[in-house]
Amino acid sequence: MLYPVGIQSFKEIREGGYLYVDKTALMYHLVSTGKYYFLSRPRRFGKSLLTSTLEAYFKGEKELFRGLAIESFEKDWTEYPVLHIDFSGVAYKAESDLQKMLNQVLTEWEDKYGITAQSDLPGLRFRQIIDAAYEVTGHKVVVLIDEYGKPIEDNLTNEELRETYRAVLQGFYSTLKVKDEKIKFAFLTGVSKIGKVSVFSGMNNLKDISMVFQYADLCGISEAELQKYFDESIAMMAAEHKISKETCYRKLKEQYDGYRFHPDSEGVYNPFSLLNSLQDREYGNYWFETGTPSLLVDVLRKTTFDITTLDNQEVIASSLNGADSIVDNPVPLLFQTGYLTIKSYDPDSRLYTLGYPNGEVKEGFLNSLITYYLRSSNPEESKAKIPKMRTALIKGRPEDFMNYLTAFFANISYQIQGNAEKNFQYAMYIILDLIGMDVQVERATSSGRIDLTVQTKEYIYIIELKINSSVEKALQQIEEKGYARPFATNPRKLYKIGINFSTATRCIEDWKIVG
Repeated sequence: MLYPVGIQSFKEIREGGYLYVDKTALMYHLVSTGKYYFLSRPRRFGKSLLTSTLEAYFKGEKELFRGLAIESFEKDWTEYPVLHIDFSGVAYKAESDLQKMLNQVLTEWEDKYGITAQSDLPGLRFRQIIDAAYEVTGHKVVVLIDEYGKPIEDNLTNEELRETYRAVLQGFYSTLKVKDEKIKFAFLTGVSKIGKVSVFSGMNNLKDISMVFQYADLCGISEAELQKYFDESIAMMAAEHKISKETCYRKLKEQYDGYRFHPDSEGVYNPFSLLNSLQDREYGNYWFETGTPSLLVDVLRKTTFDITTLDNQEVIASSLNGADSIVDNPVPLLFQTGYLTIKSYDPDSRLYTLGYPNGEVKEGFLNSLITYYLRSSNPEESKAKIPKMRTALIKGRPEDFMNYLTAFFANISYQIQGNAEKNFQYAMYIILDLIGMDVQVERATSSGRIDLTVQTKEYIYIIELKINSSVEKALQQIEEKGYARPFATNPRKLYKIGINFSTATRCIEDWKIVG
């Protein structure tokens, strides 16, 4: 079986004999029931392939669709002029970058339809091109725009350039409204919705299907599709790992499934990660190998947002559709970019609960947080200590845990910003969450809040953190506040750990265990 790993061309997949998960029935419903659509999905989720499939369909390339569901629906296969623009592949860092990119694409279209630009403004040139395409072919025009907002997304921390790009794109996209009578169909995709409202200002006919139940699996691979197209591959993978096929299905689900774009929809798999996994017959973190969330992590480090609540975040529906104030509230951006997904929905309170979609995303994102919160001179050596911390906690060896933890912080350049105690607490939480511990931050008791509580099958650890103080004060607080009282009848062994962190040395200065 040929897996189309990284291939975004529908034509290449079909002509090359690669496996294709048939989405054409849903695609046909899309094109036959509406005209203007917008779809937001995480990167590497099949948006470009979907756009390429739409292009082949509207160009009337019937042979490419032989044997697919759409073959029984479409009878005419009319060839329409298609204007397809992809904003990815360019780093937008200077004011001229967007202008150059648009000029290159517009010039190609002008040459194709034999016209000369009558203006320097991209929006006016776009209008002229649509007129020409309509006149030359006698058919209305199809407009496909991939990664519509990348110029803006590349400049989330550069407000001046972001606003410059926003103005250019708003003028460019306004063509879709002005030339409505000559447009057959328009489909725009992107990762986030940052700036969507402003760049599409006035386009009240643009249908956002990002969270529409019917199109929840338009991109991505459903459980039914996994079993239909990949059952033989999974059987081979299971045999190679000497596990049952059912176990292999479960491991793939835990690692790559779980993306939900509507509260009533089933989870879908990340297609890029799943295809890579089946091709390599490994359970790797493929999505993060193609790009790290450095910007998102940088935003989280600068914000006052409590990162310990990321995996159980409650939000109202309307907040998921915007992301202009990412420093104040990074959750919408984390949802749109695929780091968080819908876990549940309460119709009474109208609140969504968000969390990490799967193991790949959680592990990769927490690793990224560690990398950016804790800058190590030897990151691999530092990370190697993390699994040992897990073993120490599970086996009831808190001294070993503290030795590994102290050595870990000794190797890094911890970034002290703002509230030092809160940042140290975040760093501790990230490490404990990454190694799969049942960890609670600020657990409430009748007389206060415990900094960190870690529970394993046989042990309970109460951890109190101090900055530039003493471990005696930390342990004294545990005793005076009665932090151990809620666990008095619990048969598990309980340890109290006091930790003092020095902002001067950026290391754990001292620690003490009572148990």
